[in-house]
Amino acid sequence: MVDSIMYQEDGYVVLETNQPEQLLTEMELLQKLEQVIESCQDIPSDINSIDSLSEKAKYLLENYCEFNIDDDNSLQWYVVRWEKR
Repeated sequence: MVDSIMYQEDGYVVLETNQPEQLLTEMELLQKLEQVIESCQDIPSDINSIDSLSEKAKYLLENYCEFNIDDDNSLQWYVVRWEKR
């Protein structure tokens, strides 16, 4: 039987090119993804087909774990639990 703690999400570790590692809540990461989407010129068509910026960020969060901002910069995020149980 699978332990439900395996599906618990407390937050995300975020890795960004030339930046220190960050620990963000889901809301903070969604805000960051919205900023990235707004500033990015080349958005994949599956994301671009969504009308709302907040829905684009939510789709990106749920379906990707890495986003290439441009040729030199990328953003990666991974689910983490804040404390060991």
